[in-house]
Amino acid sequence: MRIVGSVLVRNEDVHIERAIRNVADACHRIHVLDHLSNDRTPEVLAALSSELGHVEVRRSADAGDSHRDLEQYVGTPTWVLVVDGDCLFDSAGLRRLRDDLLDGAHRDAFRVRGHVLHCHRLDAGSGTASGFMAPPSRWIVQLFNFAALESWTGCPERVHGGTPVFRAGYDWQRVDDLTETTTWDDDPLRLLHVCFLRRSSRDGSEWDEGRPNLNEEGTYRRGLSGRLRRIVRRPSLDPRVREAHREGRNWKQDKYRRGPRVEVDATPFAPLGVSA
Repeated sequence: MRIVGSVLVRNEDVHIERAIRNVADACHRIHVLDHLSNDRTPEVLAALSSELGHVEVRRSADAGDSHRDLEQYVGTPTWVLVVDGDCLFDSAGLRRLRDDLLDGAHRDAFRVRGHVLHCHRLDAGSGTASGFMAPPSRWIVQLFNFAALESWTGCPERVHGGTPVFRAGYDWQRVDDLTETTTWDDDPLRLLHVCFLRRSSRDGSEWDEGRPNLNEEGTYRRGLSGRLRRIVRRPSLDPRVREAHREGRNWKQDKYRRGPRVEVDATPFAPLGVSA
């Protein structure tokens, strides 16, 4: 059994070093795809790759390459941990989870999900973070059991879309939900999702609405060929995203700002930045 990290980033130089360091001890290998960043992200990734021998970085205009890096693990005893540039995991919790996974925990599930705090404020002075907890806000799944698969191809980005073919006994709905069996304080998969904070040195002052993701923009391919492709053929957006756009709603505001605002101890996540 092994644990593989999958990182897909574009212009994430504020938090990406901490995001990768927080998962480094839990992962046997980490695949990083830089989706043509033009801030300091390439420099940060190069330094991490030089320091951490199990971190592999490559640069590509095609976000689908992030999934193709994972296809070699399909049907093998591999857990894939999805790490975004705005995801700060509890490193100590992940080390506990790693031991459990290596001992066979969650082997009957395809996906494992945990508590998420969609964070709109980090305060380094007080060591606290505040935001909207999932649940009741919308949760995100970061851990996938690739032993449950026979194949999974055609994804525009890692673990999104495509055509997953499952082994007998598994399907997409085979989910172990740690939010039902743990609390925020003892969930080993918990994370700060700093989606409402400044994520790049190139960002302006209006980042609290949340940066549109690939699913919202349809920018899975970048560079000249990607721009030409979007001119010739309108990007195929998730129908839910298209409906939100049509109604003038912000996807992240709509999905991630639900329930009461809560405050938590941020020190287990070692945040690098401070938000007003």
